[in-house]
Amino acid sequence: QVQLVESGGGLVQAGGSLRLSCAASGRTFSAYAMGWFRQAPGKERELVAGISWSGGRTYYIDSVKGRFTISRDNAKNTVYLQMNSLKPDDTAVYYCAATARGLTTVENAYIYWGQGTQVTVSS
Repeated sequence: QVQLVESGGGLVQAGGSLRLSCAASGRTFSAYAMGWFRQAPGKERELVAGISWSGGRTYYIDSVKGRFTISRDNAKNTVYLQMNSLKPDDTAVYYCAATARGLTTVENAYIYWGQGTQVTVSS
């Protein structure tokens, strides 16, 4: 079992930045690839960024490439999402999730989920 707790969400103006953190506890954090998902009202949940267990491989959805950076610190059992140049379209609840299958874009491969943190970007 892995417990995930997100933090760092909030209200920011367009063009601003936020850094989300996801602290993990339980089983060996470094054994899992991690993903940051988001879900906006009325929209399906989508994978925004993912990172392999070592941090050597990353994935980004096209709409955030060049603006968001995912990273992890296995010594601190934490994964981060640095979000720059935020846009109103980035407004959503952001979730971190863990998968034992390696870095993947398949949502149902992610078996552990945090409770989510709200990010609101005002225009």
